[in-house]
Amino acid sequence: MKKLKNAIFYFAVTGAFTALMYWIVGEGKGLEMGRKIIAPNTKNTHWNEFLAALGHNLEHPLAILLAQIITIIVIARFFGWMFKKIGQPSVIGEIIAGIFLGPSVVGMYFPEFSQVLFPTASLGNLQFLSQMGLILFMFVIGMELDLKVLKNKANDAVIISHASIVIPFALGMTLAYYVYYKFAPVGVEFLSFSLFMGIAMSITAFPVLARIVQERGMHKTKLGTIVITCAAADDITAWCLLAAVIAIVKAGSFVSALYVIGLAILYVIMMLFLVKPFLKRVGDLYSNNDNLSKPVVAIFFLTLIISSYCTEVIGIHALFGAFMTGAIMPDIAKFRNIFIDKVEDVALILLLPLFFVFTGLRTQIGLINDPYLWKVTGFIILVAVVGKFVGSALAAKFVGQNWKDSLTIGALMNTRGLMELVVLNIGYDLGVLTSEIFTMMVIMALVTTFMTGPALDLINFIFKSKDAMVPEIEEADNKFKILVSFGNYEKGKSLLNVANALIKKQKDNAALTAMHLSVSDEMHGFNIEEYEKETFEPILEKSKLLNIEIKTIFKATTDIENDIAEIAKQGDYDLLLVGLGKSIFEGTILGKVLGFTTRIINPDRLLDKLTGKEGLFSNSIFDERTRQIIAKNKTPLGILVDNELQSIDKIFVPFFNSEDAFLVDYIQKFVYNNNSRVNVVDVKHQIEGNFLIKNAMEALDKNYPDNIIFVNENQVNQSFLVKQDLMLVSLDSWKKLVETNNLWLSNLPSVLIIKP
Repeated sequence: MKKLKNAIFYFAVTGAFTALMYWIVGEGKGLEMGRKIIAPNTKNTHWNEFLAALGHNLEHPLAILLAQIITIIVIARFFGWMFKKIGQPSVIGEIIAGIFLGPSVVGMYFPEFSQVLFPTASLGNLQFLSQMGLILFMFVIGMELDLKVLKNKANDAVIISHASIVIPFALGMTLAYYVYYKFAPVGVEFLSFSLFMGIAMSITAFPVLARIVQERGMHKTKLGTIVITCAAADDITAWCLLAAVIAIVKAGSFVSALYVIGLAILYVIMMLFLVKPFLKRVGDLYSNNDNLSKPVVAIFFLTLIISSYCTEVIGIHALFGAFMTGAIMPDIAKFRNIFIDKVEDVALILLLPLFFVFTGLRTQIGLINDPYLWKVTGFIILVAVVGKFVGSALAAKFVGQNWKDSLTIGALMNTRGLMELVVLNIGYDLGVLTSEIFTMMVIMALVTTFMTGPALDLINFIFKSKDAMVPEIEEADNKFKILVSFGNYEKGKSLLNVANALIKKQKDNAALTAMHLSVSDEMHGFNIEEYEKETFEPILEKSKLLNIEIKTIFKATTDIENDIAEIAKQGDYDLLLVGLGKSIFEGTILGKVLGFTTRIINPDRLLDKLTGKEGLFSNSIFDERTRQIIAKNKTPLGILVDNELQSIDKIFVPFFNSEDAFLVDYIQKFVYNNNSRVNVVDVKHQIEGNFLIKNAMEALDKNYPDNIIFVNENQVNQSFLVKQDLMLVSLDSWKKLVETNNLWLSNLPSVLIIKP
């Protein structure tokens, strides 16, 4: 009755007021008399009018900007993914994506398309939006700097860092002397040109360097600490130098720039002694909150914008203000994490690719069109490598590092990445760099960043060393070694329960290692040790309760699946235990749609399809990560599907075929070590028909008559399944269960799937 009443009300109100609007429009027509209303062109059809309106909408600045953003994000993510696959930082791929969309590729081969997507009139909007992305990015870079490291470990690191700035700076100015006449813009003084060449040669990309150190597992080593400290000192020094260089360039001479530098010093003093204590007070008040209220967030973002505005007005660029604001943020890891999470996704995914493309639109590889220009480009790269790589390595050797560590420091400090592009764009905007020299320097930035990974691999090869991720285990050949790889601590504790049940009475002859790999893009150098401690704390507590000794492995990586397989192989483990990830959409229509589309859109899945490893439209039994781990692992693998696993006292094991014979070894371990009661299910008389399985099971039954129970397939029903703690099954048999939609699936306990 209520629904009928609501329907009557709805139709009465909408009908009455629609009629009223129609009547008003009709009456309003009479008001047009004598007002010279321009009638529509009757020659145009309604379809032509629609097309004309659509064309007008497509040419609107907002529509163009949105189309640019969509294209840029898609292309940048694709190129980033490609370069990650070849072991390079994704930022290189995103920079290449910008060059690809610029005049060097798309503009050259598809000029009409380029002009439609990037008309000259729209570039101003793209530039300002990309500058906002840079401001947010520099804010994050400032927050990621751990200034405590500079206080505690700065001695040798500052010497290396400043040598790695002074040497390439001097070489850059020397290079400017030889290229000034041919390549400097008309009307630009030598001082301005040479200073920008010097600062461009001496910059180091702190974010890229920090990611490489984390991904290679160097962050806990003495060498890793020195490199991070060098990069932090380098970052601070270089940005202060850049601010001074900008002031000199804008002022026109060194003497007149002293006024700007004086204002900049006053600004820094105010930030350190007025703004920083105020922000620290706010941070202390809200340090225990998991989320920050909007007024508090507004205070910090307003501080960021005011700081950027002040430095822009002073004449040392808005980016310095953003960097400074990040550096003076409250020294509370949790507090900084909240802000980084709020800013980073928008800055890195949405806005920063706009900067890469804007840089790409300025980079015209076609300008370097004769051997002489390529010779100059090669000489620029040589000077950059000698100044930064060799300069840093020699300084490190001088302060007492061995040759391997010295060369490693040099290779890492030679990484320029995004920070170099920031400096080059500032120089281009100020008119200090021409298009030719700008393009040459962009190529130098790409080459020096690209060479970092191969250079580190070559250094390790020459000195016959490899980053050891696997802890040493005494008498390793005589021990049953288990590697537990967990994503979150709840799954980690369940996996520990399983591992413990396999080795409880044989702890002296077993070794257990717990491993957590984290995506490097989600890690920040300033709190990596704290993150590692928090991650392993519940696992270590659980191991104490189980009275089992464990070793730990922690690593930040860009390729979790490959690293799990590599570490398992490197450690020669007898069993790798992982937890199965579940989709929150599992079992829903949306889940089926997402499962279908991810098989098409995911580049990894497409690559597998092209190489014949996977049918594109095949049903996926596991989530993407588990599927990759299974495909890439050569170590015996156990996949736990956790259904609130508490104890492992009652286990049932179905034998579906003769290949399941290896499960007997696991049954024996559970029975001997954990005194588990095992219900053995002979599906379609597989045990009876296999001599080896039958003999092995009869021997177990003889030795442990109270623990081995043979169950008929027909007895496996709901009442039987709910009494079990764990199902032990082979990977092939699990696939059969899922593909046939076996009735067991609806009542299963936790499941341990074994791939031999």
